[in-house]
Amino acid sequence: MTTENVNAQDFPGLGLNEPICRALRAENYTRPTPIQARAIPPLLAGRDLVGIAQTGTGKTAAFALPIMQVLSGISERAGPRGTRALVLAPTRELAIQIAEAFRTYGRHLNLRYAVVYGGVGQRPQVEALRRGVDVVIATPGRLLDLHGQGHLKFDGLRHVVLDEADRMLDMGFIRDVRKIVAALPRRRQTIFLSATMPEAVARLASEMLSDPVRVAVTPTATPVERVSQSVFYVPGPEKRGLLVRVLQDPALARAIVFTRTKHGANRVAEQLGKAGVAVEAIHGNKSQGARQRALDSFRTGRARVLVATDIAARGIDVDDVTHVINYELPNVPEDYVHRIGRTARAGAAGAAISFCEPSEQPYLSDIERLTRQRLDVAGGAPASHSGKRPVPPRARRGRSNGGRRPRRAA
Repeated sequence: MTTENVNAQDFPGLGLNEPICRALRAENYTRPTPIQARAIPPLLAGRDLVGIAQTGTGKTAAFALPIMQVLSGISERAGPRGTRALVLAPTRELAIQIAEAFRTYGRHLNLRYAVVYGGVGQRPQVEALRRGVDVVIATPGRLLDLHGQGHLKFDGLRHVVLDEADRMLDMGFIRDVRKIVAALPRRRQTIFLSATMPEAVARLASEMLSDPVRVAVTPTATPVERVSQSVFYVPGPEKRGLLVRVLQDPALARAIVFTRTKHGANRVAEQLGKAGVAVEAIHGNKSQGARQRALDSFRTGRARVLVATDIAARGIDVDDVTHVINYELPNVPEDYVHRIGRTARAGAAGAAISFCEPSEQPYLSDIERLTRQRLDVAGGAPASHSGKRPVPPRARRGRSNGGRRPRRAA
């Protein structure tokens, strides 16, 4: 495995063609992010790639732009029920957002796309695949269903992307992913992206890739450094009142509130609604239509607050989220990293506020051990005799400079 260290000041300097650069300029994307600068040249050259990058680093454009350029330069099109590129995503929301990115960046290219996911009727998806498409963006379960029914063939496939591989495994998709990979042509370009690289994920990468370039733009599982992080020690019954008071600060212009359970998300959203907060909730019990309406309301600003569970929020890509509030701390510390990655995106600063009741203090310790950073205490005190917490090794404070940078491709 080799590591690339390419850098460029603009997108033409990465070797991207004028139609793609024109679409990027229309979106006011002026400078490549680090993962884009380092991933696009080897991908244009046909190399396999392992990318270790958190959400908000521009990884979607890092793989979408070179795939579109290569496909647009080849006159041979996909045959009936065929596709030339496949992007696998763990959630419906992420699949939809990736498809939107392809359409935005490829607006001047004559390429066809299809999005495939469960929870909705398959007939429109079957019809979209019937003539053949250039890129399919899919969740694993529905993709296997359509492939098994003969609605999708992989004979002419040239590129495959596994996005958010760690979450794919967390959600139990490992067997589905392996079945899909076994059905793909052996000669292909494979792009493997993950925010973290635990042993199981690294093993899957080694099975899928051939002599890949490795691009790591942040240390594994380290939170975005522009996020200022703080904690309130608060008894469980007092959390709802504290949340309402915190949200009275107008600085929290657009906030995502995380709960561990679907029922908890509903309860918190109901409480905030009664307090006069414009709020929506998103979780796995909601229909796809309801989830999309909630996301659209949050994205357009009709809802100031989105209450979400971890799985439902995976893949949410909304600009200018100023705050993430951990109403309930996650019991898996890596989920904390994914949560706070919803803010401080595209060069902006952000803040993460956590509520910690006494029973959650072990979760907080696990988070601080993973991130090697102690959260600033914004209120209350830990429930212990000494009132002190051990400082994690190599503790490092987050930075929040409030500055803005040129907008960057997602």
